[in-house]
Amino acid sequence: MITSVTNSKVKEWKKLQKRKYRDKLAEFLVEGEHLVEEALRSEWLVKEVIIRESASFTISENLPVHYVSRQVFEEIAETQTPQGVAAIVQKKDSSYEASPYTLLIDAVQDPGNLGTLIRTADAAGFDQVIIGKGSVDAFNEKVIRSTQGSLFHVPIIQGELEDYAAKMKNAGILIYAATLEGAKPYKQFTPQGKVGLIVGNEGQGIRKELLPHADENVYIPIYGQAESLNVAIAAAILMYHFKG
Repeated sequence: MITSVTNSKVKEWKKLQKRKYRDKLAEFLVEGEHLVEEALRSEWLVKEVIIRESASFTISENLPVHYVSRQVFEEIAETQTPQGVAAIVQKKDSSYEASPYTLLIDAVQDPGNLGTLIRTADAAGFDQVIIGKGSVDAFNEKVIRSTQGSLFHVPIIQGELEDYAAKMKNAGILIYAATLEGAKPYKQFTPQGKVGLIVGNEGQGIRKELLPHADENVYIPIYGQAESLNVAIAAAILMYHFKG
C-alpha cells in the first residue's frame, strides 16, 4: 500500500490535475466507480487503477492496481467526497470522418457546459464532437464528471473548426450555426439527414470568423423573459431537432 504523498507514483498522478501534463503524457485521471467502470468497458486503454484503503471495488481485468491510504487518495482526487476509486487512462486519438451528425464547439469555457454538451451529443446519437480552440480541456476532471461516461462513447476531436467545417461542406453536409445574427427559427428547417451544428461561447457566442462557414444560422425563440438559454440546453434542443 502507498501511504506517502511524496511517493513518486503519487507525484505522477497529481501532475495529471494540470492540462500541460495531461497533454505531455497523453494521460488523464478519472474518479468514481461509474466513470472507472465506463472506462474499463470502453475501447480506451486503462493503464492502472487506484483504490483507497477500505474501498470495495472489484476488477476482472489484468491491470496494475495500486492500493493507497486515505491521505494519498485525497491528494490526487479533485472531488470533495471521493469514492475511493480512480484510474489512469491513456488519451485516444479520434480521426475525423464525414459522419452524418457532428457537433462543433467554439470556445466553450465552462467545464460543466462542455461535459454536458458531450453527454447530450452522445444521447442524441451524434457521431462525433469537434472541440475548437479556446474551449476548456475535454480531459479536465469537471468536464469528465459532467459527461457521466459519454467521453468514452463518442469520438472527441480537437482542432481548428474552420478546417473541419470546410471538410464537411466538401462532403455535402449542411452546417448550422446557433446564433441570433441573421438567423431563422430552428423549426423552419426540416431535418435533412446530414448536419453539422456549431454552438459558441457562453457570453460571446460563435466567433464572427467562423460564421461564414455555416450554410444557415438558426435560433431558438424565447417566449418568456429570459435573455438567453444555456449553451448546453440550446444545443440539446437543436441536436434532437436535426436528428429528426
